[in-house]
Amino acid sequence: MRKDSVIANIADDLGLDNNQLSSRKLRIVSRSAEKYFYIKLDNGNLYIKDRIDRETLCGTEAICSLMFDAMVADPLNIFKITLDIQDINDNSPQFYHDKITLEIIEFTSPGSRFALQSAEDPDIGSNSVQTYELSDNQYFTLTENIRTDGSKYPELVLEKPLDRETQVNHQLILTALDGGNPIRSGTTLLKIIVIDGNDNAPIFTQDMYKVNLKENIPVNSTVIVVNATDNDEGINAQITYSFMKTSGNIHHIGIFSINPNTGEIKIHEHLDFEVTKNYELSVQAKDGGGLVAHCKVLVEVIDVNDNAPEISITSLSSPIPEDSAPGTMIALIEVHDQDSGDNADVDCQIFENVPFNLLSLNNYYKISLKSGIDREKSPFYNITIIATDRGSPPLSSTRFLTLDVSDVNDNPPIFSKSTYVAYVPENNLPGASIFSLQASDPDTGDNAKIIYSISSAITETPSMTSYLSINIETGVLYAQRSFDYEQNKEFIIEVTASDNGFPSLSSNVTLFIHIVDQNDNAPKILYPSPEIGGSAVFEMVPFVSEPGSLITKVVAVDADSGHNSWLSYHFISVSDQNHFVISEYTGEIRTSRIFQEKDTLNCKVVVMVKDNGHPTLSTTTTLSLIIADDFQQVIPKLSNKLKDVETQSNLQFYLVVGLALISLLFIITVMAAIISKCKQPKPLPTFSSLTTNLYPPIDPRTFSMYSDGSLPLPYSYNMCVALDPAEGDFTYMNPSGNVPVENLIDADNTEQAKESLREDFSKNDQVRICQVLLFLSGSIKT
Repeated sequence: MRKDSVIANIADDLGLDNNQLSSRKLRIVSRSAEKYFYIKLDNGNLYIKDRIDRETLCGTEAICSLMFDAMVADPLNIFKITLDIQDINDNSPQFYHDKITLEIIEFTSPGSRFALQSAEDPDIGSNSVQTYELSDNQYFTLTENIRTDGSKYPELVLEKPLDRETQVNHQLILTALDGGNPIRSGTTLLKIIVIDGNDNAPIFTQDMYKVNLKENIPVNSTVIVVNATDNDEGINAQITYSFMKTSGNIHHIGIFSINPNTGEIKIHEHLDFEVTKNYELSVQAKDGGGLVAHCKVLVEVIDVNDNAPEISITSLSSPIPEDSAPGTMIALIEVHDQDSGDNADVDCQIFENVPFNLLSLNNYYKISLKSGIDREKSPFYNITIIATDRGSPPLSSTRFLTLDVSDVNDNPPIFSKSTYVAYVPENNLPGASIFSLQASDPDTGDNAKIIYSISSAITETPSMTSYLSINIETGVLYAQRSFDYEQNKEFIIEVTASDNGFPSLSSNVTLFIHIVDQNDNAPKILYPSPEIGGSAVFEMVPFVSEPGSLITKVVAVDADSGHNSWLSYHFISVSDQNHFVISEYTGEIRTSRIFQEKDTLNCKVVVMVKDNGHPTLSTTTTLSLIIADDFQQVIPKLSNKLKDVETQSNLQFYLVVGLALISLLFIITVMAAIISKCKQPKPLPTFSSLTTNLYPPIDPRTFSMYSDGSLPLPYSYNMCVALDPAEGDFTYMNPSGNVPVENLIDADNTEQAKESLREDFSKNDQVRICQVLLFLSGSIKT
């Protein structure tokens, strides 16, 4: 058949859908047939790829066929296909020698037969040699004889006696004809020489010899000994043996040799069953008189197990997704052994303990997934496939495969801990990194690329993004602003680590951020109250106080915590160090000795409160301690100064009132102008901040200090404070009614002062005395 000729529609023969041939990857799998055939996937036809020569493929074998496999995938199926190669008459009969010479004794009797060389035709059946013809002559005719194997060979028959003296040489044309259509022929020149004597031709004991040889037979081993006899005597009985080459594809000169004297045939080269399974040798025996005889020696080669199995990879899917289901086909391998019989039967197995199965499909083996695989446990598998034949001894071969496992996003990012704790000092620099979170993902590529984000804030903070930010790639946490321990002592956030796979997987972790306190707050004095603007606070000290008597207590707090809030109290300025002492840890001020008549009425002390931080921060307050038994001792000393300051106080009062009236008139004028220019009435503005004072300005340092009972029990102070008795002035404020009387210092004297003041002074006198006391307070402090 010509190239690209259609043999058949293989898809129809196999019952395959033409529309699925491409998707199922129909193809030919064979070691020899691929160069002769091909399949078109669009129509399923099987085509001739190259010229097929039956004689080259099969020689003289009666049946010649090509076997190959048609394989489809998804699902996998393999079809065995056998194509019989039919012979055509494309070869003519051929004689190996262009001229055949026979020597015949002149007195040979008519009817004698002389075997002639056969013509060879590689074709088989009717296309091989069928008949022989001889050119016209008067001495010879041609007849045909059949050997035991069915092959024909010509014999020359002498019809009438020869006369050497009349004609020494006879030249005839021998023609071989086949039975093909058209008939093909081949010729050779038959030269007959008429000689004297030798009237008996050699005769072989058998016209055909058969011998079986193992393909591993050693070189120079004897194959067989042929024997021919001749009834003549002398030189006419001396027989010489030789090979007659008939056809190049049947007789192989060089592999065998024959002893010309004994007829012993030996082997000169190694036999190979896989190359040639049999040989046909044509042997000629020629006597000394020129007569010849022919026989055939058929050598059949017996296979031995000299070929190990061959493993070839037909298809391979690598890498393998780690989420592949069990049963997924990974590879298809072909195992071939050039031997035959049991020597070609092969068993195949996987050497390692791996999650793969090896299933047999005739000469093919399918590697499929036996169980689930995990790339994180094993990113690849090394597989050793061992193929062993059943010969004796068995031969084996190995093939190594590396199957890579491709990653799928089946692992979320993992933090090493479920919670993290970070400690950040307050007053940190904005933008500084404060902590680093790291998650790991055993996947690879984008599946292992982690993105960090703050998913939620457990702390009740208005906007967590204004305080914290995170680097999405590194997981480093940054402070957006400076933290203040006194405002936020702790942040609790939830950080999410998400990979870049599809679908994306994530995990969360809780981060506790504790703000570490720094000593950034100075102590704050609660008592005496700092609202008086730095003016001295007056405390009444009974003159008859015993040493160690509690006078007052300085109360302070520190917004810091820990060591930074540990406070200590110290005197840094006191008029007389021998009068009073202060407790370093409680702030209580007590008398240190009994007072004498010569002791001053007013004693100023400056108390410093400092914390235990580093560096130390402190604050101070000033107290004026008045030593007197009651207010009556203080009032006479103030009377002289009241007269001096009365005139000045009245002047100040008039100035303040005048200034207030002028301001009020100016405001009324402006308001009237604004109202007149407005088209629609508008509500009058409220000047809540504008106040008037009917009294002259008072020095704030003279303001009495009053406590609302903020000191801890058992000490609670609620008192009135007077000036030095020598000044002769005093001030009075009503105590809060919700403070128990028993908590007051010198409560009895205070009640007596109240009654005395109510009896001796009128309301106007009390106002004037307060004004004087406030004024004198400034002068005393200075």
